[in-house]
Amino acid sequence: MTDNRSIEMEVEVAGTPDEVWAAIATGPGITSWYVPHEIEAGVGGSVSASFGPGMDVTGKVTAWEPPHRFGYGGGDDGPGLAFEWFVEAKDGASCIVRLVNSGFGSGEEWDDQYDGMTEGWKMFMFNLQQHCEHFAGQAGSASLPMAMWAEAPGAAWTRAASAFGFDTSPTVGDTIEIAANGAPKVVATVTHTSDTQAIFKVSEPAPGTGFVCAEGQGGVTSLSLWLYLYGEGAPQAAAVHQAAWSEVLAAAGPGIAE
Repeated sequence: MTDNRSIEMEVEVAGTPDEVWAAIATGPGITSWYVPHEIEAGVGGSVSASFGPGMDVTGKVTAWEPPHRFGYGGGDDGPGLAFEWFVEAKDGASCIVRLVNSGFGSGEEWDDQYDGMTEGWKMFMFNLQQHCEHFAGQAGSASLPMAMWAEAPGAAWTRAASAFGFDTSPTVGDTIEIAANGAPKVVATVTHTSDTQAIFKVSEPAPGTGFVCAEGQGGVTSLSLWLYLYGEGAPQAAAVHQAAWSEVLAAAGPGIAE
């Protein structure tokens, strides 16, 4: 049973409506700042999103009005969550992008998911801004290594900072290096921070955007080091980063017992 809650937020991004539409309503576009997507254009077209091995989410296009409105949701298992994007030109060089994420159910588990997705969308909407500002018209390669640690987010953030050599309280404009034996070093300029999160513009292992983040509830935390890389060598760099850092993150913290 769904309730009436929805997540609604908007950001201003650089670009014309057509350029912004390409970033939110095409597979290569949304892959460049969120998670890998495949999108079949037109109402009724299929949509798939991959959050990692075995974590694919499918749905159908429910609204298709280029370049102003795109919606998708549902799937074989029922209505599910729904996502709707609106693009409105602000001036010749920017647009307002509004997201409405609905379809949440009732109960404690849904409450946790609602809270977690609200915080996650804040981060991804900021990353959309970075994509449109710095890499408009380019397709990024997403690398999404993460691990589940059996400790609270604050403790996990402190552990990660100590293990990988970055400050627990970075400042916007700082250059940070995140490094571990056997994994490619990440060199980046901080563009946004919170207590357990740093979002940045990447210079190594390739140009791009990304973030390191500890998020969760109670004594369970998802520790992520996600990058979105551009340029000729980006696909290979992303694959190497994914494989190496997935192993490093899994080994660096207290894992979840089977």
